[in-house]
Amino acid sequence: MTASQAHDQPASIGLTRSGSRLLVPALMFIALVVAAVGSLGTPLITSVATTFHVSLDSAQWTLTIALLSGAVATPVLGRLGAGPHRRATILATLAIVVVGSALTVLPLPFAWLLVGRAAQGVGLGLTALMMGVARDHLPEERGAATIALISVVSIIGAGVGYPLAALLAEFGGPRAAYGLGLLVTAIAFVTAWRSMPAAPEGRSAHVNVAGALALAGGLLLVLFLAGERSLWSQHLAVAVALAVAAVLLLCVWAVSELRTKTPLVDVRAVRHPAVAGANLAMFVGGSGMYLLLTLITRYAQTPHSAGYGFGLSTFVAGLVLIPFSVLGFVAGKLTQRVRDRVDGPLLLAGSAAIVGGGFVLFATARSNLAELLAAMGVLGFGVGSFSAAMPGVILAVTPRSETASAMSFNYVVRSVGYSLGSAVGGLVLAAGTDTGRLFPNDDAYTTAALVGVVAMAITTLTGLVLTRGRSPETNPITAPSG
Repeated sequence: MTASQAHDQPASIGLTRSGSRLLVPALMFIALVVAAVGSLGTPLITSVATTFHVSLDSAQWTLTIALLSGAVATPVLGRLGAGPHRRATILATLAIVVVGSALTVLPLPFAWLLVGRAAQGVGLGLTALMMGVARDHLPEERGAATIALISVVSIIGAGVGYPLAALLAEFGGPRAAYGLGLLVTAIAFVTAWRSMPAAPEGRSAHVNVAGALALAGGLLLVLFLAGERSLWSQHLAVAVALAVAAVLLLCVWAVSELRTKTPLVDVRAVRHPAVAGANLAMFVGGSGMYLLLTLITRYAQTPHSAGYGFGLSTFVAGLVLIPFSVLGFVAGKLTQRVRDRVDGPLLLAGSAAIVGGGFVLFATARSNLAELLAAMGVLGFGVGSFSAAMPGVILAVTPRSETASAMSFNYVVRSVGYSLGSAVGGLVLAAGTDTGRLFPNDDAYTTAALVGVVAMAITTLTGLVLTRGRSPETNPITAPSG
């Protein structure tokens, strides 16, 4: 057996049978916490604007900055997680999240709140590391099931944190809601301290600093341009210049990755048809999924005076996400049971089609709250199945030692897709808002839903193409040296 083959064997370093049982809930809990805390900005934007006396656009940055820092940190953490110091990386990252959570609770100026939210967003990069631990330290079948569930809870975490954070904000303001984040992140740190095993021996991982800086700069610009929709309408020349700069930085990163022996992300592996197709499906599908999520929650909170909507409070609107979370988890469990009988790309295609059905339902039937809940439930089921199937498609051709790195890149793609979905939704609704009116016309929601149908159709076709291109025996990509 060669050294590289040895690295791809499941490890049980420091794990007893009882330790293995405790590891799975620990991995799930940490993934759920970082996802829920990262999404805390969503229900608190209005409350933050009121409490800190800032504009809604400024308050929106409490969400945007967490997504930005998460997207930048994810590939770096993924590379560090592929090396011998994975446990230390996990603990250090959670420590940063705990410190950031404390900053959001302390009576400090708004700028410090943004710093705290950026630190909390770094934790979003831990999801891929949790997958790497599961693949290294659990039996193959159980590890695959755990990885699928980690992927699911990283999606539905927003649905778990949203209503509770909104309820706390209504009674105690945003600092009370952020206090919940401090509590659960502290518990997550202790959980990781007690349960995270050391990485298998023989691993090595070096961070390509130049590549990391180029990728960070490119991602920051891409996500900034996606979030700052007004920049395109009011300062088009500046927006175009920043877009060109983003493309150049990402090109510099790609060239740097191809030349170095220690790439942050193995770009050659990304070119593998299965990996490239899965990431394309994640990008387009993620855009569509986040678009429908934002459309439904925004529609539910629109006051009756607009001629549509239900005028729900932040807390009640958060409850609308319960079908999303519950059915997402159910779909994730069901997907595990059928993944041995149904090809992974086919599961992706079917899941995307289900989300497309949610768009159709929202476009054609949203006159009462029950219909809105049904659309949210369909979305949750499709997203849960899609999230559970995605890791299997990528990891089928990825060496065990590169699990964290490969999934980190996939999560960066997801973050960019989510930002694009949010931006597209905002642009379509803004275009459908008459001069002098605060809320868009009802027809604008239908138009945005049709855009989502197209996105999910593309994702479905991508999955079907991947299914046709798979051979009965898939060969893993050779792990990069160094």
